[in-house]
Amino acid sequence: MKMLSIENLKIGYRAKSNDNILLENINLSVDAGEFISLVGKNGIGKSTLLRTLVGLQDALSGEILLNQKSVTSYTIQELSKKICYVSTEHVQIPNLTVFDFVSYARAPYNNWFGKLSNDDKKAITESLELTNSQAIAHRIYDELSDGEKQRVLISRALAQDTEIIVLDEPTAFLDLANKYEIFHLLSQLSRQKNKTIIFSTHDLNIAINESDKIWLIHDKNIIEGMPEELVLNNVFNKLFDSSNLVFEKEVGEFIRSRKNEQIIGLQGNGIEFIWTKKALLRNNFQVECNKTHELNVIIDNKEKLNWILILKNDKFVFASLKELLNKLNNCRHE
Repeated sequence: MKMLSIENLKIGYRAKSNDNILLENINLSVDAGEFISLVGKNGIGKSTLLRTLVGLQDALSGEILLNQKSVTSYTIQELSKKICYVSTEHVQIPNLTVFDFVSYARAPYNNWFGKLSNDDKKAITESLELTNSQAIAHRIYDELSDGEKQRVLISRALAQDTEIIVLDEPTAFLDLANKYEIFHLLSQLSRQKNKTIIFSTHDLNIAINESDKIWLIHDKNIIEGMPEELVLNNVFNKLFDSSNLVFEKEVGEFIRSRKNEQIIGLQGNGIEFIWTKKALLRNNFQVECNKTHELNVIIDNKEKLNWILILKNDKFVFASLKELLNKLNNCRHE
């Protein structure tokens, strides 16, 4: 049984004359414990889709089924125990400690007086421990760094104890180190706690490397699949066929197209081969691996690492990658 099913969904904004349709004919499914990334351009409907999934915005048509029951049939309190939402917007609440901030997540389980039970306090403490935030539990939330705030927001989502956690751009304001730390944390929670986590991101590389499934928005529709299947089926290249970008399957990254640039053959293996290829691409060469051309580089790493350049009938040996690149760039101007 699917935890979440999306059937013939159309989303956007209602207007008196014509509705502003962002996405339509959406048919998706979600299993328990899946780690799903939502990828697409700015303004294409990612946030609107997430808000619609959690019941914060009405769909134009179609249906969202949570445990085979329409999302619209749940009361607010019932839905709050099933699915939670972490917005991309900054939350500003002065003079509130981290513990108190996270405690608001227990509202669906409280009585009218909002008094925390022992179970509530245990859930809050455990959620802070899971995100390594227990040491800042008594600090003021507004005084935290962006990375600390994001971990606390995830703690609050965990304290709400829902089956599904939906996050809109969870790393939007974070530096590179904190970005990877947050994604690693979310991935761990999905695996260890069997939480279904759906998040939007602009970082396609992270989506490919971390997600169980990608929802890729294109032309008012969503393409769904495992990252590996999307790569092998050339989905990413098809989406960018009119641009100067190509998706390099071997490394799982987008690179600039180099169809009209000088071809160089590269032979070798190991980590030196991978980074030599990156350096040649960065210096505007079209690299063909393990093929022979007029211009060839051979990586010799049997005893001492050397780069051998074969240029027509001449042979040059270099002890560093920089020396090789200097020679190649000089050859262009001779």
